[in-house]
Amino acid sequence: MLTMEEALKQSTAPIRFAAGEIVAGRIIEVRPKEALVDIGYKSEGTVPAAEFEDIKTVKVGDEVDVLIEKLEDKEGMVVLSKEKAEFKKNWERILTICNEGGRIAGKVKSIVKGGLIVNIGVEAFLPSSQIDVMTPKNLAQFVGNTYDFKVVKINQERQNIVLSRRELIEAERTERRQKLLAEMTPGDIRKGTVKNITDFGAFIDLNGIDGLLHITDMSWGRIAHPSDVLKVGQDIDVVVLDVNKEKERVSLGLKQKMANPWDQIETKFPVGAKVKGKVVNLVPYGAFVELEPGVEGLIHVTELSWTKRVAKPGDMLKAGQEIEAIVLGINREEQKISLGIRQLEANPWDQAQEKYPTGTRVKGQIRNLTSYGAFIELEEGLDGMIHVSDISWTRKINHPSEVFKKGDEVEAVVLEVDKANQRIAVGVKQLATDPWETIDQLYKVGDLVTGNVTKLASFGAFVGLQHEIDGLVHISQISEERVDKIKNVLKPGQEVTARVIKIDRSDRRIGLSIKAANYSAEQLKAEQVALDALKPGEDLVALQHAFDAADEAAKPE
Repeated sequence: MLTMEEALKQSTAPIRFAAGEIVAGRIIEVRPKEALVDIGYKSEGTVPAAEFEDIKTVKVGDEVDVLIEKLEDKEGMVVLSKEKAEFKKNWERILTICNEGGRIAGKVKSIVKGGLIVNIGVEAFLPSSQIDVMTPKNLAQFVGNTYDFKVVKINQERQNIVLSRRELIEAERTERRQKLLAEMTPGDIRKGTVKNITDFGAFIDLNGIDGLLHITDMSWGRIAHPSDVLKVGQDIDVVVLDVNKEKERVSLGLKQKMANPWDQIETKFPVGAKVKGKVVNLVPYGAFVELEPGVEGLIHVTELSWTKRVAKPGDMLKAGQEIEAIVLGINREEQKISLGIRQLEANPWDQAQEKYPTGTRVKGQIRNLTSYGAFIELEEGLDGMIHVSDISWTRKINHPSEVFKKGDEVEAVVLEVDKANQRIAVGVKQLATDPWETIDQLYKVGDLVTGNVTKLASFGAFVGLQHEIDGLVHISQISEERVDKIKNVLKPGQEVTARVIKIDRSDRRIGLSIKAANYSAEQLKAEQVALDALKPGEDLVALQHAFDAADEAAKPE
């Protein structure tokens, strides 16, 4: 900048002192709030301290160009402005250099509503949305820094300029992206920064283009969420897996920097080997066990126990639990390993046939009751089933709860061991002799018997006899008089005397007649003949049909 003396020597025209003119001046005094400037006029002028970058650095004798705002204020002083002088000098230069779309350097001066004020020779406005690719939350970090900007708008009438730093950054990124796409090939290892994390992976900034690192390519092992491995802002080295130049997409990998643990899997974990691992996930059908980073095996729910029917793996295992298991199978192509826990122990069913041969007497507690039978615990993990048909030789049992309850100590006989289906059939009635094998010695047609009514039905009444045998009195055999409703004549528990009028060994049935209790031998014989001669459809229903009705009634009560 020319000194005032040099300017006076070079100028052939006199200095024009008028409002709006730019003149050279010299600092003659520095005050806290202003600087006193001599411009060669009859009186000195003042420049506000705020118009200097730092008033503390201003010294007496410094030369400065100023714009005359007023030749004389109320105190007779000239009102000067350093900023307006710079603005006027720079405006034409800026218009020439920075047509809309031009590029210029500037220093961020301050924060204002909606953006920043940038000094590019004159003050210009930088909207927040144009500061960076992502609108920053902290604008203070930019104050005092110098950047390049693109001029996006100039309003000459209002003398304001709008800038954009974002457009320059995006243009540079586009240029770098095209260059990267042209030179990048699969297998390259690139440095990048984690830009964003999603549920399915992470986007990595490769300094010009973003690549996707999918969660399945982060580790050979199981990852619950990408945030377990990466953090936003983290610098990492990644492997380029694929480059799609048309769609400008890059697929990246992290685990590919390490050897695939499945390559030597048969050597590390041979079939039959005992291995250790940690339960990492429980699902309805089994448990996944981590044998080493990147290698997991599945214990199917059926491989948890030889004897227990495990409803869900959580009944036996917990996530994070350290366990031992046996390798059952390996599929390297599908990266699957089958494991088993029950194989750590001997299969009790292998010795079941030798330990419980047919005819063996066993004891145990009733563990469970079902509609078809009762389960008795023979030993830990081995149950025997007593079918309802094997509870009694003589009584018709509709449900095992009629005889047993949970916790009862029961003795039984082993009937069959089915190793393939892991079932042991046992029976209670087999502990005693079948009374029907000697029924002729116990009862004969014509015998007079006494018993208690055990059950009533619409067709007759069952009477409990000795030897745990039930006899049936048909409704037609109760009285000489017609009986409409059997409950009007007999009651459960009532003791009755009756005559045996029919024995059917093949169907294991005894027919009784209360009305025949006082019959003579001739009357009894006649009654027997009458009963044997009855045919279906006749008014007097045969005892056989009563038994049939009893069978039907005995079906699911």
